[in-house]
Amino acid sequence: MLNDYVSDKKSLFSTGVHTELRAQESRSRGVSLIQGNLTANQRSEVSGTSARVYQNGVNGFSSIAECSGQAAEAVLKAATENAVFMDRHVGRGKGPLPVIPAENIPAGKEILDPEQKRYIEFAKELDSYITGKYPDLSSRSISARADSMEKIICTSDGCDGHICAPRSYIYVFLNTETTSGTPIELFKSFGGSGIFTDNFTDPALLYPQIDALYESLMKKREGVYAEAGYKTVILGGMMAGMLAHEAVGHTVEADLVLGGSVAGPALNKPVGSELVNLVDFAHTAFGKPAPLPVYLDDEGTPAEDAVLIKDGILTGYMNNRQSAQYFGVKPQGNARAWNFSDEPLIRMRNTAVLPGKDKLEDMIASVDDGYYLIDSNNGQADTTGEFMFGVCTGYEIKNGKLGRALLDTTISGVAFDMLKTVDMVSDSFTWVSSGFCGKKQPMPVGMGGPELRCKIMIGGR
Repeated sequence: MLNDYVSDKKSLFSTGVHTELRAQESRSRGVSLIQGNLTANQRSEVSGTSARVYQNGVNGFSSIAECSGQAAEAVLKAATENAVFMDRHVGRGKGPLPVIPAENIPAGKEILDPEQKRYIEFAKELDSYITGKYPDLSSRSISARADSMEKIICTSDGCDGHICAPRSYIYVFLNTETTSGTPIELFKSFGGSGIFTDNFTDPALLYPQIDALYESLMKKREGVYAEAGYKTVILGGMMAGMLAHEAVGHTVEADLVLGGSVAGPALNKPVGSELVNLVDFAHTAFGKPAPLPVYLDDEGTPAEDAVLIKDGILTGYMNNRQSAQYFGVKPQGNARAWNFSDEPLIRMRNTAVLPGKDKLEDMIASVDDGYYLIDSNNGQADTTGEFMFGVCTGYEIKNGKLGRALLDTTISGVAFDMLKTVDMVSDSFTWVSSGFCGKKQPMPVGMGGPELRCKIMIGGR
């Protein structure tokens, strides 16, 4: 547990100047097995103290890799001096930020730290199951990972809080070859929010999902290449979530909007069909905890849901306190920092397309000649909304029925154009949360969605 050595330093905050003081410890744990051999065994901690002071439109920031009251005083002094210096030379003269009323923030769960052998033993048991049941694989690898951020946040105006955000995952990779000798791979991640021993109590609980992964790999082994062109497709929930995060979410982060993203001139205009709704959830979604709950951001702003697209209309952006002031809206807790030495950036939390009313089986039955695209293993997008995603799991749809598995392919398009072609949205939903967003700093994020029927450009051989 991170000791609180910052709360009693609020008396040192400068009067009338927004100040943030943060103590933080970030942990990472991981092991990797390749062909049953332990190839990585890692434990790391990064901790320290930082302060940021806002004055008339500029920020002074300071950090130090030390956890103590003296460190807190040192970074406060340096950040205040930096803010005064910046204000003197930049002279933006914007005045203070709007005050955010303080409120009670739920304390995060204590982060327990299992011994490293727990990760190793769990991974080895999974590996033994795979080798015993599926000896025909050309290769296999398993990774057990856990990371956490623990923060004590104190602000001059806004909320204070002790935030604990652990998550843990198992990644299973299975490899084989097609009949023509082409290597193919499928992977699946298991886990979510919580420490390793919360999410993984018995390796046998994962066996059915590993069996399903192997079955998909064997289907892909006999797979075919997609026919390139502009096609009717059904995007699986994972693919819809990736679209929501990469191709839409980044374009509506207010700092990127101010930098010229495609979403700037699109506010309050149609960017999708009336069936498309997109929300960046803070901590609760559909009556349950979101995959990676955020209750308080690093500026002391209580986290609320940010509605981004409603009935196809772009309704808002994700903001920090400064951009919210610029746009004349309420900040909703989207400013987060990765390490103690990082300043908070505008970041997504749990970004998702909302489910609709259609049944997946009806969606498949409605397609005469197209594809059902389920999982992605990579992708990229830019602030124009243009994207390209790899597809590692998918199937043909012929005359309303699923056909042969697909070999790896790609899809591409412009998000706000593609979303306008959405004409069916399933009533099911899939969350994924095992990756990192790489916007300048890494950041754990969740993303998800229902199945979407749409038109999209798909690659071929």
